[in-house]
Amino acid sequence: MSSAGKTAAPVLAGPAVRARTPRARTTAAYVRYGAGKLGGAAVSLLAVLVTGFFLFRLIPGDPVKTMTGGRPVSAEQLASYRREFGLDLPLWQQFTDYCGKALSGDLGTSYQFRAPVVDKIGEALPNTLLLTGTGFVLYTALGIFLGTRAAWRNGRLGDRLNTGLALTLFSVPSFWLGLLLIIVFSVGVGPVPGMFPTGGMESGGEEGFAYVIDVAHHLVLPVITLVAVEYGQTLLVTRSALLDEMGSDYLTTARAKGLRDDLVRRRHAVPNALLPTVTLIFVNLGRTVAGVILVETVFSWPGLGGLFYQALSVPDLPLVQGLFLFFAATVIVMNTLADLIYPLLDPRVGR
Repeated sequence: MSSAGKTAAPVLAGPAVRARTPRARTTAAYVRYGAGKLGGAAVSLLAVLVTGFFLFRLIPGDPVKTMTGGRPVSAEQLASYRREFGLDLPLWQQFTDYCGKALSGDLGTSYQFRAPVVDKIGEALPNTLLLTGTGFVLYTALGIFLGTRAAWRNGRLGDRLNTGLALTLFSVPSFWLGLLLIIVFSVGVGPVPGMFPTGGMESGGEEGFAYVIDVAHHLVLPVITLVAVEYGQTLLVTRSALLDEMGSDYLTTARAKGLRDDLVRRRHAVPNALLPTVTLIFVNLGRTVAGVILVETVFSWPGLGGLFYQALSVPDLPLVQGLFLFFAATVIVMNTLADLIYPLLDPRVGR
């Protein structure tokens, strides 16, 4: 009996150990993969913090003299301003103070607004999210829809037209397209009347539902600019990924079973082809928030992009540095999220 008990124990424990081992190894590999990505993101943020401090101090001009608005100011008053904002300190001490405050969430005080930089970013952020969020949803949906249709009709006239238009618009500068839309649809050209505002977010004096309609009216041209410039990349990536999937054996098997082409595309090909597009979506989300500066400037949209342009013209160093750090952090965070999510969609990544 004792010898039977000794031989039975390993037999019962063996399958359980073997069943847990692959999952444990997968989890450990993902933890190592995620730790590496998070560590890389932290290093990137630190590099942005250092770069932003020294980069914007190369801008010509004296921010203290700019704040006086050209009024005659005595040397004592200028010195007082410099002491107030810490500009009289040695550069190395300014840098250490800036890094210490930034790591604790204090991005300093704006020179021109005399308000904390964090508060100014918080005020402008909802306006930017309204513009970029609307554009992001529209150009992502449009790019995926047209990309799948173009791939499924590869080589036909519709595919060539979609791809050619996407490549053309993707290469157009956003500020140039925005100015063109203002000339045509705001000012009016020939038989085309001016239908939309030239800039801003609202006309003023509207309340309730009328205010929503007014903001939506001002939102049309900036959103069209973002969608026209950005949808092409999503279309091209979706089209390329779907073309790679279309030659797979499982699609041939699905067709051989008698499934219609639209079912094969919708249930089998598109879900697998969307893996690269999912990564691109996260990357585009961060890049759109950071790259909306030109669009907001052209359309005088009161968001982070317009605030950055306004701060750069002074130069308002704390505000410029804070916005630069925010834009870069948005891109880094979105890229890191894409890296962390991709292994969950494709287990081959990160092993």
